[in-house]
Formats: sequence, structure tokens, C-alpha cells
Amino acid sequence: MSGTTPIPEPPGLPFLGHVTEIDREVPLRSFVSLADKYGEIYRLRLPGRSIVVGSSHRIVDELCDEKRFIKIPKGALYEIRNGVHDGLFTAKIEEPNWGIAHRVLMPAFGPMSIRGMFDEMHEIATQLAMKWARYGPQHPIEVSDDFTRLALDTLALCSMGYRFNSYYTADLHPFLAAMGDFLTESGLRPNRTMPTWFYRNEDAKYFQDIETLRKTADEVLQERKRNPSDRKDLLHAMLSGVDPKTGQHMSDTSITDNLITFLIAGHETTSGLLSFAFYELLKHPEAYRKAQQEVDTVIGKGPITVEHMSKLPYIVAVMRETLRLDAPISQISVSPKEDTLLAGKYPVYKDEPMALLLKKMQVDPAVYGDDAEEFKPERMLDEPFNKLPKNAWKPFGNGMRGCIGRPFAWQEATLAIAMLLQNFNFVLDDPSYNLSLKQTLTIKPKGFRMKATLRDGMTPSQLEHRLAGKELPTESLRGLSLNGSAEPAANGSGKPITVLYGSNSGTCEALAQRVAADASRHGFSVSKLDILDTANGNLPKGQPVIIVTASYEGQPPDNAAHFVSWAESIESKTELEGVEYVVFGVGHHDWAQTFHRIPKLVDAKLAEAGATRIADIGLTDVGKGDAFADFETWEDDVFWPALKKQYGSSKADNELSAGVGLKVSITSPRTSTLRQDVMEGLVLENRTLTAEGEPVKKHMELVLPSEESYRAGDYLAVLPINPKQVVERAMRRFHLPWDAHITIGSDGMTSLPTNTSLPANSILGAYVELGQPATRRNISALAEAAQNTEDKLALRKLANESYDEVSTKRISVLDLLEKYSSVDLPLGTFLAMLPPMRVRQYSISSSPLWNPGHVTLTFSVLEAPSRSGQGVYVGVASSYLASLAPGDKLHISVRPSHAAFHLPQDVANTPVICVAAGTGLAPFRGFAQERAAMVAAGRTLAPAILFFGCREPGKDDLYAEELAEWERNGAITVRRAYSRKPDAAGGCKYVQDAIKAAEDEVTKLWRDGAKLYVCGSRAVGEGVKDVVVELIRREAQRTQGRELTDAEAAKWWEGLRNTRYATDVFD
Repeated sequence: MSGTTPIPEPPGLPFLGHVTEIDREVPLRSFVSLADKYGEIYRLRLPGRSIVVGSSHRIVDELCDEKRFIKIPKGALYEIRNGVHDGLFTAKIEEPNWGIAHRVLMPAFGPMSIRGMFDEMHEIATQLAMKWARYGPQHPIEVSDDFTRLALDTLALCSMGYRFNSYYTADLHPFLAAMGDFLTESGLRPNRTMPTWFYRNEDAKYFQDIETLRKTADEVLQERKRNPSDRKDLLHAMLSGVDPKTGQHMSDTSITDNLITFLIAGHETTSGLLSFAFYELLKHPEAYRKAQQEVDTVIGKGPITVEHMSKLPYIVAVMRETLRLDAPISQISVSPKEDTLLAGKYPVYKDEPMALLLKKMQVDPAVYGDDAEEFKPERMLDEPFNKLPKNAWKPFGNGMRGCIGRPFAWQEATLAIAMLLQNFNFVLDDPSYNLSLKQTLTIKPKGFRMKATLRDGMTPSQLEHRLAGKELPTESLRGLSLNGSAEPAANGSGKPITVLYGSNSGTCEALAQRVAADASRHGFSVSKLDILDTANGNLPKGQPVIIVTASYEGQPPDNAAHFVSWAESIESKTELEGVEYVVFGVGHHDWAQTFHRIPKLVDAKLAEAGATRIADIGLTDVGKGDAFADFETWEDDVFWPALKKQYGSSKADNELSAGVGLKVSITSPRTSTLRQDVMEGLVLENRTLTAEGEPVKKHMELVLPSEESYRAGDYLAVLPINPKQVVERAMRRFHLPWDAHITIGSDGMTSLPTNTSLPANSILGAYVELGQPATRRNISALAEAAQNTEDKLALRKLANESYDEVSTKRISVLDLLEKYSSVDLPLGTFLAMLPPMRVRQYSISSSPLWNPGHVTLTFSVLEAPSRSGQGVYVGVASSYLASLAPGDKLHISVRPSHAAFHLPQDVANTPVICVAAGTGLAPFRGFAQERAAMVAAGRTLAPAILFFGCREPGKDDLYAEELAEWERNGAITVRRAYSRKPDAAGGCKYVQDAIKAAEDEVTKLWRDGAKLYVCGSRAVGEGVKDVVVELIRREAQRTQGRELTDAEAAKWWEGLRNTRYATDVFD
């Protein structure tokens, strides 16, 4: 064909083609990654076949034209024909049984028929709700598994009157187990590369599973024929229906095929929709609150009826938006009826398989904007939804082969979401969980668990009455409820107190654990220690509630977002009367505009809703490194005195508290334990980037845990180990042999592993922060334990008038123990003083388009004379990373960065300006690497410019050769500033100088819609802000003939935060 453009494709291997490009576990990941790299269309060549993948709306829109393209079962669908032949889902268009079944069943899926199934749908949903209620609020729910049971049991009951009773048996019905294995193997069979005999065991199991499926369905069919029923279900429609076109009935074989088809197609998709919907709601508290508010307004506390199903527009929008981002059927297959051109230039050939990649098409920025990857149900409310371009939303398939069961699935899912939100509040089991996929015939979340707490103080028995439409029993059933905390106080004496925290990095959690550990000596018993989200709509009354929470760029921690959203939504001034609370807030001064926003917001909103503030809010700045000292000072001077005044106290306040409850015995058996919030990664490379004599900056490549994925710009959380030399100091101070093991026993709450023997160097190395500055309380305890008067007086002075010296010089408890040798401190007391080891976050410096399973880090190694004057201060995490060698393992997890800190969706039309100094280059190396991969794949990108500052060329000019190659390839333009040798950079000493020197270029890119990204120290961030604002002022003077005032300029800059510019600053 003349005037055509070849369809891009990756480099292939002889005979194998592109087989190695496909992730066997989750092929969708590979298809999406290739679409990111090659753009809207690409071709893959596999043994014996090829496939063209379309991922933009304009390509998919063409592929939906049934005059030019036709659905032909290929791949996994073709294999599923082994079990269901020409059922509705797998038939070829020309097969007569498809037409007969389609015409016979269409009336059975009509509105009145679906309404008639509501009661049975409600019955199965009730079984699910009761299961979760009886498990209690601390039980992790396997979300996908339970929604699969819901969908299967609902389908079986409504379609053929059959009960699998999945919620009443521990093991799955043989039919369900066989179906799962059948679908998995059907997905694997198309990718076989060995001779058939190699798979004989798999094939034997495969056809045995098919026999189980067909035998069960046949038994149901024959039972109904022997004992006819007046049920108007799908089986009745298939047995009695007559095809209006041919006058034929469906054959028994066709009925069996379609009974199995309904269960396969319906259960996979609906359970996937529900699982993804709850994931998205839990990750987006504002949407969760709106959905729950809609249920409360429309349905209230009474029984749910079929009439309610059409009155929940926001839940409908939630489901539509979920299916846009996470359609369980992630691609549709068609083939051209004849040779043709796509987009007027890409040649495709008759019968060549073509995939409509919905996972990418439904986030096309040309349709959904640059926030297309974000979950925003509002864009799917009826009015905007109806204005979407044709074929921009295709989760139910296309045209005449679209999903016949859509009305059934829609009612079933709406009912389930409404019932669950009406009666429960949910939290993620692991607040740091990010979506991981499992792929069979469809995609579902992998490893997604949540916890469910009954609302309104209900017990399971009361829920049972509500769901049945009966009056709730008035007698107290709380003694039977499982809704209590899973963390009862170890000692039941004392007045109850609730401790709640919101924490991402672990600091606030450690502070909450500290106040919980102190409670008993002040006469209180901790009734609950948990994340803030567990108190969403459920703050206890009649007891003090302490809330410890952080603020991240003005946003709540992951495990406090639902609580904050609820607190903001309270309108009644009396709703929280009886709640008595106090707040302690953690923030970082780098985020000056939103410093302490969340703790102050919580403090104010609770008071506005009628709660009683027990004491003034406490605040600390982690940027100054004094969080634990500030917290203990607030505890001792404000919090506990306020509680004593209000509630009284039954215990003395002058007890030495630092070591209460920890008992340590030294033993010799060897055991090990792992942290649960991170997973193992593998080091592949660790090399130095800087020249001899320069501050050390390193590059590390790691293999991610198999379930982790990332985007360029994300963070890697690392759980470090204390420097060996610091651990050795502690071992020497407590006279511990290097092979000593210790067993910790505790009478109270502790974050340390208890009642198990562990190496002492493991406890000191992996579980506590040895370098944390000592608090006033720590020093007072040391003074009490000092054996000579001189040490005692010196320590008392440090704890009081000279404490600033401790804070400024970051003097640790270990430093003080070494300096004041007369202090006789038990090891248990020492451990109780120390906060638990916390993760550190590093910007990832790679792109998944380079390698989706690997990441790189670019980091500075912190090693400098200690401010305390005792030896060398060594950065805990950086020294740990620097010590690792290829083959070593470490504990890591991917943490997403702010949504704004990623490359724009529309890379072809949105320019990029990046500004960094030193290792602030890390995320922008990932950006550049991603753009380089796209350019290498033939894509045309909008311009990108990187301003990078360092000391001098050849010394610390990080990745100079790599950046030069990417610059030659057109992926990015680099402008440098050298603080030691500005002449080598055209006189530019700092990055802001380089931006000024490129004023015309920067201004043009900004006019063209560029996005600006800044990563570096706070000084870099401020410097960039000043120079960019000045450039825009001059531009306003030139184009508008007037000068912006300081106030106008500041307002303009803040108005662009996280839309046109994004920052990641650090000290």
C-alpha cells in the first residue's frame, strides 16, 4: 500500500519473536508497558501468529467498526471453547447456536426480569455481610475471594436455582475449584512453546476439570427437566424459549454450554468490579465519603429495596470510573474482514488478530485529560458520561458481541456496594498497599485485604435484623460483639484511654506507642491503639482520645485519610458531644504552606462538632530532628497534667518510666524474624558515581519483589539497619558478646519482638534507632541511674537548662552512656527509650520502560564528624545502602509519589522542565530514561529540558555520559550549573542562574503548557521559585504592559502547585 506507515514493533528474537517481551504472570503489564513505549499502536510477533495492539481512542474507535472488524475467539477464549464450545462468550459469529441463544436470552435479561431477581441477589449479599460482621473488625478480608463467592453464588441461584453455599463451607465446591483451574490453564495454553507431550499431565487435569464442569451443569439441567419449576430464571428461559427467527429451541448441549458460560463470564467480571471499586474507594476517601453519604441519604438505616437501585447516581459513577481504570476484561480481540488501513496509514491484514487495549485506551488523555490516570467518579456522572465520545468506554465489550448480562451485573454490584457501605466502615489491612494484579481470564487485585467495622455500634445480631427488615433488638448485645479492639490493654486496671494515629513513615505510630506504653503509670488502661481510619464515624465517648497524626504536603497520612474526610464532612455542631480528645501533630517545615495542616484541621473540626478538647494541641517539626523530645515534653508538661486534672490519677507520676515493662534475658539459640511492612529486594549493582575526594554519591540497581511495580518519579522505601560501628558501640557498652541472643518480655505495649530469642546485634541493628537524639525524659532517667554525683549533676543540667546542646548536637542516649560511664542502665531500659526503626524514602532514578522489575537509586552517603564531638556521624540508611554488595538482600517497598510528580500523560504535546541539584537528579534520570525509551521506539515527544547543578565537571556531574547520549537522541536537553567552576557552564553557578540564562527557551516552553518539576534542597526550591516568578513577571510586562505585584505573583505561583509545577524538596 502506498503512503503507509509501518506499525512499530519491538526488536525480536529468531523463531521466538517477541515471546520474551510478555510477562507470563501478568501479560497485561507487558502490553501496557509496550503501549507506553511505542504509543497508540504496535505489533507483536509470537510463534505462529502476530497480534496488533491498539491503545488510543482513535485507533480503538476504528476497531469497534463491526463493518470492518469482527470478533473471532483467539488466545485464551479459543481454549475456553474446549469447555463451553459455542457459548455466548466464545462463539464465532457465524455459528448458529450463538444467534439462537442470544435471541432466546435477550428477554431474560430485560429490566423486569432483572428486577425479579433482586430478592435472591439480596439474600446472597446478606450472607456476605453477615460473614464479615461475624469475623469482626480485626479480621483481614480476602476481598477478591469473597466477592468471587458472592458473584458465583448469586449467578448460580438467580440463573438456575442452584446453591453453592460458598459462605457456609471452608472448601470450594468441586465445580468452583475445577472452574478456577480450567480458566488458569486456558490462559496458559496459548503460550506453550514445548511439544504437546510435554504437557500431558496438565492436559489430563485440564480435561478432567472440563468433565467436572459439564457434569455439574448437566445434573442441574436434568434435575430441572425432571422436576419443572415455576421459577422465571435463565434456565427456564433456555428450556422454554423459542428463537423468534428460526423457531428452534436451544439444545441441551447449548444450554449446558451457556450455564457454564454465565458462571465463568459473570463471576469473574463482577467480582473484579467490586474488588477494584473497594480498592479505589479506600484509596480515595473523598469518593468513599460521598458514596457512603449517598447511601445514608437515599436508603438510610432501613432495608434496601429494588427501587433504591435507580437512585444512587454517585455509586453508578464510582462503578463506571472503576471500570474505566480497572476493567476486569482489559482487552477485546477482533480481526479485519479484509486488508485495511488504520488511522489512514497503518496497514493491517485480513484475519490478523487485533487487541483493543482498554487498560490504555480508557485513560487516553485526548479524551479524559491529563488527569486520566486519576480516580474521579465525578467525570462519570450521567451528564459528562453521556457526552463522552463514541467507544471511549468499553468495559462491557462491543456491539452485537457486547455483554448480554450487563443489567444483571449492574444491579448485583450496586446492591452489594450499597449494602456494605450502609452497614460497615472499611480500612485497608495494609494502608501502604498499592494495587497489584492477578491475571487469569480477567484481572483482579492481588493481595488486596481490608477490614470491616460495623457502623452505628451494631452487633452482628442487630445487623441480621436490619438486613431482614426487622426491628432492631433493643437489649444490649455488646457482650457478644466482635467490634472491640484487637489490642486490649495488657493490664486491665485503670481508666480507659484510646490512642489513634495517622502515620506513613512510622514516626507518629512510634509516638502513639510511646504514649500507650506510658499510660499505665498514669493510671490509664489502653482500650484501643490503632490507626485513625478505624475511628471513621466511630469516636469513643466518655474516655480520653489521643490523636497523633502527621501532615504530608497538606494531605493526611494514608491510614488517616478516611477519618479526616469524615471529620471535614460533619455538619452538626453536636454530633461529637461526649467525645473528649487531644491532638499532637507532626509536620515538616519544608512544606511551609501546609505546615501542620492536618493535625490543626482535626483539632478544629472535632471541636466544631461538639467534642471537648482536653488540652492544647502539641506540634513538632521533624525537619529539626526533635520530634521525640518535643513529644515527651508535651506529654509531661501538657498532656498528662491535663488528664490528671480532668480524670484524676491513681499512680505516682515520678516513677522511672523509661524501662517499665521490658525484661531482657540473654540466651544462645539462634532464630530470625522479618518485618512485615516491606518485602525482600535483591542488589544487582552498587557503584560510586563521584570522583575520589568528593562527597560520595552512589548508584544502586535492585530487583523488586515480584508483586511490586512503579512509575518514574515514585519512591522506594528502605528499612535500614544501623551502622555496624554504632551497633558495636552499643554491644560494648552493655558488655554483650557478639553472638549473644536476647529474649524480650513486656508487661505493656512495645514495638519490639517479644517472647522470642533473637541475636542482640539484630535487635540493636534492625529494630531501634540508636542515633536518635536523647529526650529530656531519657536524660533524666540516665541521671537517676548515674552512680556518682558528678555524672548525676551533669546529666540533670543537660536535661534542663542545657538541653538545647543535646538537640543541636544530636546527642544520642548511647553517646551519653559512653560519656558518663557511671550510669548503670539495664539493657531493657535502654531499649525502651529508643524509637523503633523507621523506613527511609528515596526517589527512584529509573523508569519501568527500561526494566519493569528493576529500580535504581541515586543517593549521597552521609558521613561527617559528629556534632556531639564523639566520633563520626554516619547516616543510618545511606551507610546501610552503601555497605551492600551485589547478591545482598534488603527490605524495600515502592511508595507512590504525589500524583503531580510524574511525567504528563500527553507526552507528545506537553513540554517538561526539570530542575535538580546533586542527587535531586534521581527522579529526572527516570524521566529522561523513560523519554529515551519512547524516542527509541519511534515516538515524537514534546521538548524537555533539564537544569542540573553540581560542583564541577568530571567530579560530581552525575550520569554525564548517559545524559549526553539521551540528549543526542533527542530525549532531553541538559543545561548545567557548576558551583566551583561556573565558567564551564557559561557563568552559571547555580541552577537558577542556568534558568535565567535560558530565559527565552523557558518562557516559550511555559507558554506552550510546560510542566515544571523541582527536586533538591529547600534552598533550590526557593531559588527556582524566585527566578521563575521573575521570568513570568517580565513576560507579563511584555505581553500585558503591567507588572505583577508581590501578592499577585505569590498567588499565581501557589495556584499552579501540583497542576503546572510539582516539587520534591528535602534537607
